[in-house]
Amino acid sequence: MNKTHKWYWLLIAIFSAFSVAHAQSGASSVPATYQLKPTPKTVTWGYYAADVPPVLRVHSGDTVEIQTLITSSPKRLEEAGVPPDQVEQSLRDIFDQVKDRGPGGHILTGPVYVEGAAPGDVLEVRIQAIRLAIPYAYNAFGPGRGFLPDDFPYGKMKIIPLDAQRMLAHFADGIEIPLHPFFGSLGDAPPPSAGHISSAPPWMHAGNLDNKWLVAGTTLYIPVNAPGALFWAGDGHAGQGDGEVDITAMETSLIGTFQLIDRKDMHLLWPRAETPDYYITMGIEEDLNKATEMAVREMIDFLVHEKNLSRDDAYMLASVAADLHISELVDGNKVVSMMLPKAIFVSSNSK
Repeated sequence: MNKTHKWYWLLIAIFSAFSVAHAQSGASSVPATYQLKPTPKTVTWGYYAADVPPVLRVHSGDTVEIQTLITSSPKRLEEAGVPPDQVEQSLRDIFDQVKDRGPGGHILTGPVYVEGAAPGDVLEVRIQAIRLAIPYAYNAFGPGRGFLPDDFPYGKMKIIPLDAQRMLAHFADGIEIPLHPFFGSLGDAPPPSAGHISSAPPWMHAGNLDNKWLVAGTTLYIPVNAPGALFWAGDGHAGQGDGEVDITAMETSLIGTFQLIDRKDMHLLWPRAETPDYYITMGIEEDLNKATEMAVREMIDFLVHEKNLSRDDAYMLASVAADLHISELVDGNKVVSMMLPKAIFVSSNSK
């Protein structure tokens, strides 16, 4: 065999070995896409917990299309005027078959286990798309609930038709509301020591943030508190005002597409978010002043560590350029969001 043939066969052997190794590296080398629909076996009703068995396992970088259900009983929807054939069969099945409920009221689809995610990491949730699953939403209040419980000591529910083509909600004659669908609840497992916690108050695991800026195109960063992260989605909203003052938004069923990424290079104590135009920090506390303090401190921390500002400059920049929003007031822990426009960070090459 001459030298040319020797080199030829050596290259073939190297290429073959590389191909085998690449094949053995598994599906994680090429991100996969999954679908997760709500059934009695794929939902958790009313709580987040680290001991819930996962209903789907994925690798970091994979994408999951998750369908969620409206937070209401079929009977209540029908009594409010929804035709029986427009009540999702999956909602009927879950109300009939799922007995492990509460203490919260949200039906959460999941959890999704992200291979390799470990406590101390950050789960990066890229919200790629959100679409309506049904042609209606509802808004409701009840006695003893909402921000003005003494003013409205009774209950009422309103069915709101949704126009998916025009992306408008018909609230009443002469009133149409632009649709901005988002998931009121996106979260992972709390620390195992916390046990089963209600789906109502948001916390370090994110959960029921009711942050209307978490629309398609936004990325949510959640601290990982348990192996696999365990990600849930639920509480679909067709739109909402900051504060969610009567305790509900335009509640509906949604289908969301999420890319889940395990970030071992990030370490957070509280959730953060990023839209194409804004950086968002959040304060989550029962006392509104303390929630606001947390949102501001989180923004200062972001600017110091991510933008290399001094603490003094970060505090001043937050005061002159960032806006505070009351995301929600009505679920125990309040959520205050501080939003800083990305446009203020001018490239050194800009003129």
